[in-house]
Amino acid sequence: MPGAEVAAPEPRRADLVLALRDSTSVGLATVPVGLAFGVLVSQSGLPWWWATLSAAVIFAGSLEFLVLGMVTAFAPLAQIAITSFMVNFRHVFYSLSFPLHRVNGAPAKLYSTYTLTDEAYALTTGPDAQTWSRTRIVGLQALIQAYWVASATIGVIGGSFIPAGVKGLDFAITALFLVLGMDAFRVRRDIPGPLVAAACALVGRVAFGNDMLVFALPALAAFLMAKYAVRRRGWHA
Repeated sequence: MPGAEVAAPEPRRADLVLALRDSTSVGLATVPVGLAFGVLVSQSGLPWWWATLSAAVIFAGSLEFLVLGMVTAFAPLAQIAITSFMVNFRHVFYSLSFPLHRVNGAPAKLYSTYTLTDEAYALTTGPDAQTWSRTRIVGLQALIQAYWVASATIGVIGGSFIPAGVKGLDFAITALFLVLGMDAFRVRRDIPGPLVAAACALVGRVAFGNDMLVFALPALAAFLMAKYAVRRRGWHA
């Protein structure tokens, strides 16, 4: 119908406005982290465009901080690959509840999978988000990526004006994860999850030192898989 063709852009425009509103809180929260990352890149000796390229291509905040340190320390590629796998392995479990079925079309699904971050996952897995349109979900993810790339670029350009040796910038990503964890707990009130995660981290730290993730992440993953299997069977976790 001719009328339907004219009216079609309106829902998409409204969904984009909603995506902008949804992204504001977490998007603004990523700005100081992106700025901190950009400053660290500027003080690492790498060219300024490395921050923009990393933010756009790797697009994994916590991993980017780790990769920056490994690149500047000339770490072997195998170590970088293993670390990347361990840090981002949690995304396997994100797919269990992320509403990818709402994203139609292969290109949109590919981009939505690529840009699935902790912030996007936290916003799109609530009960209300299960009815969101493709435009709203993909628009949200694109805006979060834009926040991250822009803030990292601004940070690396402005980093030249900050004295070298400033401490604490690398803690920014840890602070962001703490806030996201607190928000997730307020919504779900899942007490065993955070306790098990803390226990895995402590045991990994004691047993493996700086390589704690080798134990902590697989142990937590095993717990989450067992919990998911129990709930699928209709039992109480």
